[in-house]
Amino acid sequence: MTLTEPTGKSQTENRESAEVVVSVRGLTKVFKDFWGRPKARAVDNVDFDVRRGEVFGLLGPNGSGKSTTVKLLLGLLYPTKGHIEVFGRSPRHVQTKSRIGYLPEESYLYRYLNSRETLQFFGNLFELPKSDREHRAGQLLEMVGLSQTHLRAVGEFSKGMQRRIGVAQALINDPDLVILDEPTSGLDPIGCREVKDLILALARRGKTVILSSHLLADVEDVCDRVVIYYGGRIQAMGTLKELLAKPDSLRITTPVLPRETLERVLEVIRHDVATDQVRIDNPTQNLESYFLDIVQKARQSAAETSGATSGARVAAYLRGDAEAGTPAETILGRLTLPHAAPAPPPAPEPGPAIDEKKLDELTLTRDSVAAQPAPAAPETPADLSKADEKLSSLLGKKE
Repeated sequence: MTLTEPTGKSQTENRESAEVVVSVRGLTKVFKDFWGRPKARAVDNVDFDVRRGEVFGLLGPNGSGKSTTVKLLLGLLYPTKGHIEVFGRSPRHVQTKSRIGYLPEESYLYRYLNSRETLQFFGNLFELPKSDREHRAGQLLEMVGLSQTHLRAVGEFSKGMQRRIGVAQALINDPDLVILDEPTSGLDPIGCREVKDLILALARRGKTVILSSHLLADVEDVCDRVVIYYGGRIQAMGTLKELLAKPDSLRITTPVLPRETLERVLEVIRHDVATDQVRIDNPTQNLESYFLDIVQKARQSAAETSGATSGARVAAYLRGDAEAGTPAETILGRLTLPHAAPAPPPAPEPGPAIDEKKLDELTLTRDSVAAQPAPAAPETPADLSKADEKLSSLLGKKE
């Protein structure tokens, strides 16, 4: 029960007055075969808006049009009909693309690059200065728990570790719009919790997040609004509170009551409600909370690992300069102790020692080759004729 009315605007009012980041009107995408005949209507007359600072979920079964919508928002596909605006421009506008971070459903990475080189590569695509690339790469690797494995090639990573480096590459440019397609696919429960906490941290900073996922529990934990696709059309849209509320039921939670008190309460309730409609049980926590609690206790004696570790904190540049003086914001506060300062990037490994004797031998060899006289000029036809005559005379004498 609310005892006092808030004096400021509600979150819904603030969201409705915020800047529209993505606007979709009448969006339709029809795939055609080689002969130009309609083959599949993947998206059918879809309308929605996504505002600044909102976490917006795309839900639906396989083949319902979620990934096609994401590709249309990124400008990777042309719509058959309809209109899309991202930051007030076409999604194919180059400068608009520089404000977007994207994690595809499959991690498309160069398998022979290590994790640090991968982040450097993507940072270079956005033309980030070298110092910024190196600084952000170190923070992101620590954030996603890969700082201890930064020298391993990503082709050796498990699927979950590849998703972690994929999340990091999607944030290297400090994007204003983050589009995540199945971000927790293949992640362990700790990684899932970290990604969800990261999404919430981005939203608090005013970033806009579009999340496409089959894991409804993940969407329920982080999304402000969702749309549910089926057959390429939006079947439902709204806030989770609006969609999930059951107005015809009421839940009352109390501490454990004496039996006499409980019987009196049930007697009062049964005057208005049939006995078979009243249910009494003990509340339970979800499996994720239980799992994290067990891991928290086990980490007190945890050993080192060659795999991914729990990220310590959201990268400083993602938190923004305004929060530089605040305590460290942990991604997984219940599992990770806050650090006074971010860990410095690992020092480069020393190269092999130089063999001075070998270097001298190579230098002498190079100098001796350079001192050799230049090869003689090729012989003229007259010289070749004289040589043939001399050879013939010698052969005649031998016979």
